[in-house]
Amino acid sequence: MNQENIEAPQKQTELQAEEMLEIMFDFAAKIAHENNLNKLHLLMADLGKKLIQADRCTLWLLDEEKHLLWAKVSHGLDRIEVPADSGLVGHALSTGEPVVVDHAYNDPRFNADIDKESGYVTKSVLCIPIRNDEAHLIGVYQAINKLTEQGRFTEKDVKHLSLAASYTGQSIEKAMLHVEMIETQKEIIFTMGEISENRSQETGQHVKRVAKYSRLLGSLWGLSEEECNILELASPMHDIGKVSIPDEILKKPGKLTTEEFEKMKTHASIGYGIFKGSKRTILKAAAVIAQQHHERWDGKGYPSGLSGEDIHLYGRITALADVFDALGTARVYKKEWSMEAILQLIKKERGKHFDPGLVDLFLTNLDAFLEIKTAYQDGHA
Repeated sequence: MNQENIEAPQKQTELQAEEMLEIMFDFAAKIAHENNLNKLHLLMADLGKKLIQADRCTLWLLDEEKHLLWAKVSHGLDRIEVPADSGLVGHALSTGEPVVVDHAYNDPRFNADIDKESGYVTKSVLCIPIRNDEAHLIGVYQAINKLTEQGRFTEKDVKHLSLAASYTGQSIEKAMLHVEMIETQKEIIFTMGEISENRSQETGQHVKRVAKYSRLLGSLWGLSEEECNILELASPMHDIGKVSIPDEILKKPGKLTTEEFEKMKTHASIGYGIFKGSKRTILKAAAVIAQQHHERWDGKGYPSGLSGEDIHLYGRITALADVFDALGTARVYKKEWSMEAILQLIKKERGKHFDPGLVDLFLTNLDAFLEIKTAYQDGHA
């Protein structure tokens, strides 16, 4: 982006006390009840912009392990990362004190790399350290370019943005803990899924790929982000019922007898039984997927012989994702199929084994699925 393509913002008049209170009250409830860290970034950025009349405002959070500050959402920019001691935000973090600069390019602490990349011109800067309830520094609130005629941040701005940082610090930590809880749940879920895969000498990457394929299919189908999250978290447990299948059947290198196959088929109902009593959304979805991912569009699947849209969408999605990945992976009872052979089978089974609409979405967006396959190859994290 060239600097000349960036329109100069209009000058504003200083806010009155009543206007500031209105802004704070408007954002207070939204921030207090927001657990999504990405959305919280945006809310706080908007709050800061309006409260002290800045052109841009960014919420930087500290990643202590990687020793960096990162911003997921900032006005006009994508996710960015900088060293924790870099620039004016790094100085505010290291000292724990506000930083006020009228002419950024005249300050040796200023890091102009982001401006060079975006074409933006930073002039005045205000950085406010953010602390949690235990007074530990967790990030920095940064405002850029005051929009009033004066063009510089004042002591009142320091006070007002510090107040916002103090108020929102607790919400930030709550959202960060929520993210950590979700990541912990993911780890437990993937571990549970890998238990069944490892027993049948299959790779743990299988459940990760199936999760990503399922999420992508759900998104292409038009599911909400929340439902896509549920699908991604629940689909790794599709074969959890295999924990009850004897090794002599599960690890048999040759074709199963009719009796052995009937025993193998019980893993779908067993998986359903493991989760059916749960009131948790993810585990309720896992129960459905475990039970229905071997049903077929034409009604010739198991355990219930469901057909068409009587099969839950989650089951239909996981069925396609599971077969696509399983065929492309060598297992104890078969060799790895070529991609050409896999695609021929999926096309052939459109409207038979698989939901035709899902097959069309899969084939139309094949490159995206292949990217996932490459990213989660066996032997890779």
